[in-house]
Amino acid sequence: MDALLTVIKRFFPRAAFVRLQPLYHFFLAYAAAVRFWFPGRHLTVIGITGTKGKTTIVRLVHEVLSASGVGVMSASSLSFRIKDVETPNALKMTMPGRFFVQRLLRQASNAGCRYAVLEVTSQGIVQFRHRAIPFSGAVMTNIAPEHIESHGGFEPYLRAKLDLFWRLPKGGAAVINRDDPHSARFSAATSAHKIFYGKDAIVIGAKQWKISDVVIGADGIGFAVAGVAVRSPLLGMFNFYNILAAVAVGLSEGIALERIADAVVRVAGVPGRMEFVARSPVAVVVDYAHTPDSLKNVYTFLRQIPNPKSQIPKKRKGKLICVLGAAGGGRDTWKRPAFGAIAERYCDDIILTNEDPYDEDPEAIVGEIGRGISKNFEKIIDRGTAIRAAITRARAGDTVVITGKGAELWIMGPKGSKLSWDDRRVVREALNDGLPPAETKP
Repeated sequence: MDALLTVIKRFFPRAAFVRLQPLYHFFLAYAAAVRFWFPGRHLTVIGITGTKGKTTIVRLVHEVLSASGVGVMSASSLSFRIKDVETPNALKMTMPGRFFVQRLLRQASNAGCRYAVLEVTSQGIVQFRHRAIPFSGAVMTNIAPEHIESHGGFEPYLRAKLDLFWRLPKGGAAVINRDDPHSARFSAATSAHKIFYGKDAIVIGAKQWKISDVVIGADGIGFAVAGVAVRSPLLGMFNFYNILAAVAVGLSEGIALERIADAVVRVAGVPGRMEFVARSPVAVVVDYAHTPDSLKNVYTFLRQIPNPKSQIPKKRKGKLICVLGAAGGGRDTWKRPAFGAIAERYCDDIILTNEDPYDEDPEAIVGEIGRGISKNFEKIIDRGTAIRAAITRARAGDTVVITGKGAELWIMGPKGSKLSWDDRRVVREALNDGLPPAETKP
């Protein structure tokens, strides 16, 4: 099918290709489903969409549904998992192509799975990758500006997310973050059964499960759902909402709260999401944050120590040193100076570096980030050298935070080239001391 696309691009004028592209993507979706005999019909398929938190929610929901004693398949930007067999997602695609996904659904069906949990992106929806998959449920995490340039504005981006909810059947389940300002749009978009979650309650029809005793601390998250204690080693307010979403899915599927709580506590962490590669004497954190809101949330959490006895957190001692970049390829260039402004507000030392340049000049990308910074910062284009420089200058009590890539396995360069990479590996090598800097230029 990729060969077919190459032929179309070669022989059709660009204007004609742009018009034919939706038809091509639509055809692929159904061709893939036919090729694998519509495997989604044998599964309860749940899509997770939104701007932030999708990958973490996929992992949490996988555990929660598994707690009911049935087989679960899940696919996210991190990995593909059928029951307890997990393989890394090395595709550099959050939502893979249609034939890949349909093959995965067929494998899940053949393995006796009952559920499939899929991370669903706006770009995947625009390209009809979600078509011919009979989604029974969908989760809306939160909505903030992202991929604005590729969608042509925020409203088209939002409508792409809504498309997943428009297509839910009446007997399906729409799990919606009520605390998000766009929740009403998602609620109005579907005739499916609505499940709302928020910091105060989870609501399914006329029934409410009250949320109480919330503690978001330096060692994890704790709260009660209708009096049942839920504990998690995950960190931060954003993960509190991710957990609530997973709990809501479990309740909508009739899973007992006690089983849900047991499942949540088993998710000790999500690779590359607020992952502490080291805690002492210097804390080193790797996080995927790639939107202004995500970056602000990460810096805010690391800047402060939550205080269970007070609503006012204490300021963390020690410096916050950030290693920051931005993706190339024309992706949301508006975010770059915003990243710089956020880093200036929260970080004591700033090192700007390369991320995924694609066909753009890394120097130019870093320059755009730098336009949002009015104080001194350092520019080190080689990402490995930048990480090592941050760790070298840190002192006991300081925190180094490296954002943008998380647990991704590649740095994407010009003309489709990619370089094997892992921020966490580079950190471990630096902490082991004495190893030469890794060259990151594709």
